[in-house]
Amino acid sequence: MLVWENILLAFHSLRANKMRSLLTMLGIIIGIASVIAIMTLGDSISSSVTDSMASMGANNITMGVRQKSSGAETTESGMTFSFGPRMTQLTEDDYITEEMLNDLVFRYEDKIEGFSLSENVGSGTARQGALYANVSAVGVNEANLEDAGLTLLTGRLLTARDQQEARRVVMASDVLVEQIFEGNNRNAIGKTLDVLFDDRYYSYTIVGVYEYEASDMGFTSSSDEDTETTLYMPLQTARKQTHNTSGYSQLTILTASDVSASEFGAEAENYMNRRWYGNNESFEINAMSMESVIESMMEMLSTISLAIAAIAGISLLVGGIGVMNIMLVSITERTKEIGTRKALGAANGSIRLQFIMEAVVICLVGGVIGILLGIGIAAVITNFMGYAVSPSMPGIVLSVSFSVFIGIFFGYYPANKAAKMNPIEALRYE
Repeated sequence: MLVWENILLAFHSLRANKMRSLLTMLGIIIGIASVIAIMTLGDSISSSVTDSMASMGANNITMGVRQKSSGAETTESGMTFSFGPRMTQLTEDDYITEEMLNDLVFRYEDKIEGFSLSENVGSGTARQGALYANVSAVGVNEANLEDAGLTLLTGRLLTARDQQEARRVVMASDVLVEQIFEGNNRNAIGKTLDVLFDDRYYSYTIVGVYEYEASDMGFTSSSDEDTETTLYMPLQTARKQTHNTSGYSQLTILTASDVSASEFGAEAENYMNRRWYGNNESFEINAMSMESVIESMMEMLSTISLAIAAIAGISLLVGGIGVMNIMLVSITERTKEIGTRKALGAANGSIRLQFIMEAVVICLVGGVIGILLGIGIAAVITNFMGYAVSPSMPGIVLSVSFSVFIGIFFGYYPANKAAKMNPIEALRYE
């Protein structure tokens, strides 16, 4: 009951001195608003970035062959020099082979759902008489094509039979169809497409037309006629055309949904290097998951946000000093009130609690205003940047807790000074 009465007395004091109370809260408001705005902005950007990266396959692992560093050398003075990778070309013995992939599946059958494989054929020009379209051809397996997330407009996707028989069939974009077949997607199905690669023509049959989506990254051509779109063909067709029978320099492992990609990536990398690349002097396996990239980015953004928030939090210290200052002034003004209460039997603890609660209420009200202001500022900035606002709940809880702490810490000295007043001297105070 005594606590509630002290809270009401604190609010009565705030109403009695509105301008002074607002100026006292200003440091708290600015500090809390800055911290909340920075943490909310950081969380909003982190959420948007991680969602975008997760949609790219957070549970997938990219595995590739990389060159080993040639080691380090320590001089007599104790200085260590590291040497970079050897400039060595991949040979047939360095590629990831089907045998290695089968062994990996056999060992981790419950963790691997499949492999997304591709073979880059290169850039070329598709022609039909005087009409042409720029293309970038790539061979893909079924898993890779599924990951591509293409929107099929007409025709069909590449089938398992296309893969097995290495058929010369392709999926073309609607942009290519517009440039060569006058935009008639249905008419393009079944037609032969001649593509020039390195001064040699290759003929393919169009079996499907997909919707082309321009990338948001990189530079785009000023002319639609020069737009280069992807021509998808069976993986075995592409490997046959590039004469690649050695294996793969890079691939993507599709893991089960309940598998931690970052942990399994490290485990698979260690196994492959131990089992297959232990005697390879120039190359080794490197595995990286989007999950680990997301985790690293989250840690980096969180560290930056906390560092900036800590700097902004210095104003909270200034605000706390302001609270202490105004409480000392308030105690001086209410010396007779304190003396009267003590003369009527009020204990030192009651006097102390009254002024501590007043300081806490000042900080809490300032904290709530600061939280609302901070979220508002962050919402405006995130909307302007095109992100969805994501209020930082840990930041809000931390700010409220810190407001209470500031009220108690900076309010205790003035409250203790009031509690220790001599009632006779207080009553005589003019």
